[in-house]
Amino acid sequence: MTLVRRAVAEDAREVLRLRQVMIDSMARSDPSTEWHAESLPVLRDRLAEPDGTFAAFVVDHPERPGALAALVAGTLDYRIGGARNPLGTDGYVFSVATDPDARRRGYARACVEALLEWFRERGARRVRLTASTEAEPMYLALGFTPKPDPLLELTL
Repeated sequence: MTLVRRAVAEDAREVLRLRQVMIDSMARSDPSTEWHAESLPVLRDRLAEPDGTFAAFVVDHPERPGALAALVAGTLDYRIGGARNPLGTDGYVFSVATDPDARRRGYARACVEALLEWFRERGARRVRLTASTEAEPMYLALGFTPKPDPLLELTL
C-alpha cells in the first residue's frame, strides 16, 4: 500500500526538486534552477496553509530518507458558476512528477487520487490538467476526457 500524505512546509525543497524533474522532461523546457531560490519561501508559505486553495500530495522515497518519490500539486479556482458547475469551483492539477528511480510503482496515480479527493471535499465539480503523452493513459483511466485546447497565453 502506498503512503500518500499532504506535503508540508518542510517538504518545499523536495517539491521544487520534483517539479524540476517534471520541467526537465518537457520539450522546450528551461533547465535553469535559479528561480528555485525565489520560489522556495513562497512555496513554504503555501504548503503551511492547511485551509488554503493550494495543496500538494507526496510519497516519501522508500530508499532515500528525506527525499520524495512522487508529487502532485493542485489548486482550487473560483469562476462564476454555470449550469454544469453552479458553485463555480474548479480544480487544476499540475506538477505531477515521479523521481526517475521510483517510477512504475503507482506513486503518481496514488497522489493524483488523493488530490482528486481533496478537490471533491472542497466542492470542485470539474478538474482540469495538461497531460504529457506518456501520462495520458493514466488520466484517461481515472476518468479524464480529452478536450480541445482553446488556451491563449500572455506573459506580463
